[in-house]
Amino acid sequence: MKTETLEILPIKTAPRPTSIQDAAPSAAAAPPRAPAALRILLVEDSPPDVAMIKHILGKAGPEMSVIQVDTREAFENELNQRPPDLILSDYALPAFDGGRALEIAQQLAPQVPFIFVTGTLGEEVAIDMLKQGATDYVLKNRLTRLAPAVSRALSENAEKRERKRAEENLRRSHDRLRALSGHLQFVREEERTRLAREVHDELGQALTGLKLDLAWLSGQRAGARGVKRKLKTMSGQIDATIHVVRRISTEMRPGVLDSLGLAPAIEWQAAEFQDRTQIRCEMKIELTEMIWEREFSTACFRIFQETLTNIIRHAKATRVEVRLARDGEQMVLTVQDNGRGITEKEVGHAHSIGLIGMKERAAQLGGEVTFRGLPGQGTTVTLRAPFPVAMALERGSA
Repeated sequence: MKTETLEILPIKTAPRPTSIQDAAPSAAAAPPRAPAALRILLVEDSPPDVAMIKHILGKAGPEMSVIQVDTREAFENELNQRPPDLILSDYALPAFDGGRALEIAQQLAPQVPFIFVTGTLGEEVAIDMLKQGATDYVLKNRLTRLAPAVSRALSENAEKRERKRAEENLRRSHDRLRALSGHLQFVREEERTRLAREVHDELGQALTGLKLDLAWLSGQRAGARGVKRKLKTMSGQIDATIHVVRRISTEMRPGVLDSLGLAPAIEWQAAEFQDRTQIRCEMKIELTEMIWEREFSTACFRIFQETLTNIIRHAKATRVEVRLARDGEQMVLTVQDNGRGITEKEVGHAHSIGLIGMKERAAQLGGEVTFRGLPGQGTTVTLRAPFPVAMALERGSA
């Protein structure tokens, strides 16, 4: 078995190229990382041909390493250990032919471009090999075509990978949107069920009691004994009913959000959260109180609410710190707990619908929400969103 690693040619490009032509340096922040060399696996048994191919590729530009094999065992071993960026193969080999090499490559490294570089390849065989998955073929008596063929193969393969990545991202996005739509429908029905239960149980019971009391009053003489006490009881029931109506209305949309702005609404929600859960909630408002656009305030407030809901359900926390601040032209809302800590798997899970909904709301504002957790050290949720162009006046200065 013969395996030979040939000389690495001089580097001429900054990023890892997708073509063997010179690539322009990236405009990314300096200093750039040293690019990895293109790995080309050459299936060839003729040393003069190997030298010629190496020489032609060397004049093409980027750094590359050429690994030469001439047996099936060596070929399979290289594909299993580390698939190359490109395969160049002779068709006529002493131990096995190029057709078998292509078949093996299709099984072990189907994403790698495969080009025949051969002196014997009839037109019918060439067409058949292309149908079976070969990228291109170059005749040895026309090796001037080799560099353009390699460049084209690498470029097309990069485009194919990018297209596949985009399709996969699109598929995942569709899956998330379908899951989010289903979750929103479920949440909507749950909210309707909860409101219907509260209206039926609390308001219905209170109104039924008032109706019975009115029926009792209608049968009494003016000034009869007990009428004054009954009227006092009815007044208390009416006050309690008004309180229930206000509570249900506030839970649906707190009036403080529209009348006083986002910061007071967040403070109010944090106080409600602390009273309801006994989890200490520390507030740090570093933002001048303003009443922003309704859509902006609503989205930020709902993200905050969902964060607190997740803390109740999953975090097992005893303390929460909330910070609302300005960073240039962006609003930054940070919620940090001391709970178990969210994992990367949970953040990226397609069924983490609450997190997906928060990301979608942030994206609608032109911002983003990030989740960072450490095991046993809690979770930090950070919302960054650009302030809306249209702003209301500061509180009290309208």
